[in-house]
Amino acid sequence: MKAAVYRATGSPDVLRIEDIPAPQPASGEVLVRIHASGVNPSDTKTRSGMFPLGDGWERMVPHNDGAGLIEDVGAGVSASRVGERVWLHTTQWGGFNGTAAAFAVARADRAIRLPDDVSFAAGATFGVPLLTAWQSVMMNGAVDGRTVLVQGGAGAVGNYAIQIARAKGARVITTVSAPAKAAAARGAGADEVIDYRRENVTARVLEATKGRGVDHLIEVNLSVNGPKLDAWVKPGGFIAVYGSDDPMAEIPAIGAIVRQLRFGFFLVYELAPDVLAAATRDLTELLASGRLQPYIDEVFPLERVADAHRRVEEGAALGNVVVSVA
Repeated sequence: MKAAVYRATGSPDVLRIEDIPAPQPASGEVLVRIHASGVNPSDTKTRSGMFPLGDGWERMVPHNDGAGLIEDVGAGVSASRVGERVWLHTTQWGGFNGTAAAFAVARADRAIRLPDDVSFAAGATFGVPLLTAWQSVMMNGAVDGRTVLVQGGAGAVGNYAIQIARAKGARVITTVSAPAKAAAARGAGADEVIDYRRENVTARVLEATKGRGVDHLIEVNLSVNGPKLDAWVKPGGFIAVYGSDDPMAEIPAIGAIVRQLRFGFFLVYELAPDVLAAATRDLTELLASGRLQPYIDEVFPLERVADAHRRVEEGAALGNVVVSVA
């Protein structure tokens, strides 16, 4: 089968298109004919060598997310699933065979039915971004009637977080870095948009919340924003953290103690099975009802997978970057 592979970590230039053997589904797995593959920042960071892969690996097929048709099933999986349209998540995590290929194997419970009216390209944007967004909104319980601050509202996770929070009844404030990104965040449903490069975030947040701060904050980069969080969150408020460029990020400890702030840290790849089950049930309902809209920046052919990785690394993408495989 045709696949994107790399045999050493480094820049996007390490990516090559090769013909490799197609995988076969083991017990509890499905074989999916991939139509589209999603590119996440974690995929580019893995390729760059930021995330250790351990010893003994020879070849990596990248990407955790994708969408396609179930072609075959392993032992313990109902044959009735053959032909089912699905979206995949966390496919490559913990292994070496992701979705940037004609075929991929995935755990059956991580192959989620894709609504008939949703394209494969759109389905490839769900996975890690959508699950991360759901957990960042819902991990402290219902947000109905609360004010939620989403950092990076034009990003793949941020855009979905805005949509989910609005669907759950929250008022949403978000930060962006450019006018085009502000427009994208408003399109997702944000009530207030703050351009952090041109405006005073603290002043705008306090103005929008009548001086009290937000109830719930979703943090994409703790190493950048950590020192300011106690000024943006109300006493007793909650901060969901899913990212940090610096592994030793700082927070205002005394301010957080005095204001009794609560933090929730998570990695979408390591979410508990019951959390994933709840997320996929809820997201399936939201997708079926039309309350979640896909957010695609650009679609690249498989032969240009290196360009897709560069697009993600530039940080300018408005939404998800997708690779068309079929």
